[in-house]
Amino acid sequence: MTSLRVRRATIEDLAALRGIWISMRLPADELEKRLNEFQVVEADNRLFGAIGIQFSGQYALLHSEGFSDFSAADTARELFWDRIQTLAANHGVFRIWTVESSPFWKRWGFQPPTEQLLSRLPEHWNASGEKWLTLQLKDEDAVAEALQTKFAGFMNSEKQQTARIEEKARALKRVIIAVGFGIFFICIGLVIYLLRHRNPFSE
Repeated sequence: MTSLRVRRATIEDLAALRGIWISMRLPADELEKRLNEFQVVEADNRLFGAIGIQFSGQYALLHSEGFSDFSAADTARELFWDRIQTLAANHGVFRIWTVESSPFWKRWGFQPPTEQLLSRLPEHWNASGEKWLTLQLKDEDAVAEALQTKFAGFMNSEKQQTARIEEKARALKRVIIAVGFGIFFICIGLVIYLLRHRNPFSE
């Protein structure tokens, strides 16, 4: 067999994909509408398998895995996993979820979630009775804490900058007031001078 390669699914793959989905008892009509979520593995212009990956915020969902030749399944999964990691990195994913039951995914670190972790599963993915597996790519709590610390530092810097601007504004105001009083007293002095030195012959 020629070496397998992975790529994004295209409209030309639909016939082969529908055959795989139907053989796996997956909802082919529904999945057809979500074609852009699928990655496929092929060799010699023949599709050997496909898997869907959907993104929601900082989470990714692996779904609807299927193969036309299960002898190539684990090789295909390794290719899928390389692609999935790249896509996850591009989307800033913290955690991947799946209900796929192959032992392959557990070998790569997927584990059943705790109740606390399961509460983070996006609501539109949650389905009662599903046996979820999950894999952490980034420590979302640590990232959130780092962002909060960075935001706090940013706000503190903004407050300091605002305080400096306000102090400069107060100093400028004092200068303007001082200049204004100076001009006022000069004008008063000039008026008094003119009144005292009026030309008596001008009357």
